[in-house]
Amino acid sequence: MRKGIGFDSALTAIAPAVWGSTYLVATELLPPGRPLLASAVRALPAGLVLVAVGRTLPRGAWWWRALVLGTLNIGAFFYLLFVAAYHLPGGVAALVVATQPMLVLGLSAVLLKSEVRPVQVGACALGAAGVAMLVLTPRAGVDLIGVLSGLGGAACMASGIVLTKRWGRPDGVNLLTFTGWQLAVGGLLLLPMTLLVEGLPQDVSAENLAGFAYLSLIGALLAYALWFRGIERLPAVAVSFLGFASPLAAAALGYAVLGQELSPLQLLGALAVIASVVLAQPRQAPAPQPPEPASRPSAPTR
Repeated sequence: MRKGIGFDSALTAIAPAVWGSTYLVATELLPPGRPLLASAVRALPAGLVLVAVGRTLPRGAWWWRALVLGTLNIGAFFYLLFVAAYHLPGGVAALVVATQPMLVLGLSAVLLKSEVRPVQVGACALGAAGVAMLVLTPRAGVDLIGVLSGLGGAACMASGIVLTKRWGRPDGVNLLTFTGWQLAVGGLLLLPMTLLVEGLPQDVSAENLAGFAYLSLIGALLAYALWFRGIERLPAVAVSFLGFASPLAAAALGYAVLGQELSPLQLLGALAVIASVVLAQPRQAPAPQPPEPASRPSAPTR
């Protein structure tokens, strides 16, 4: 039985919250300086396992649709995100990617014919301001390649959300198989770039294996299944705002695990981000009231 919009929003928010732990896992468990390898290992094994278990391949138009969605949601998005991370401080990169809800708002109006409401525009501005307060530092610099890459990554993710909403899921294909198609496509696109740019590490420790397993099983298989489920059940704009859970989770983990301090301005930014997410979520429709019983005709008077 469906448990309502609030439950769907909370379940979908788990995905970006898990993605917010990627920085911690990468710095503490993975080989240093290999972001493309981390991306490929995060996507490809989980995708191939899901496709093998589902034993269903795309048919007809879904061949090119799966290629487009896998490129936008996984392959190109991961690559551009890591280029931005290399060229920009983490705070600036997060702020650039935070433009994604604004892009989803515009694309939804064009492709999904969704109404743009003033509260959504206000939530976009509030969320971006909150991310800025949460992650920016006085030493944050700007690099043109990094900014363009971050904007490209935000555009990829926004387009992926809206197209996934527009095309839906093919009949007879379950959610995990649908997720597997996209992870496999994205991983196969990232694999040759990984081998050409970074190569494979000579030594892999038990900690490295644990980190790769977490990224693949939790960060990809579980998180993306929840994410695509959310896209099916929630408005595209509402889903895009849930992505703000990623910088929130990253900041919280940095405070709890790495001992990083949070200033009053950062705490205010976190509250602003949470408020923007709440504002953008759809309201639960009121339960229909049962019809009133028809009144009995009064007995004729004599």
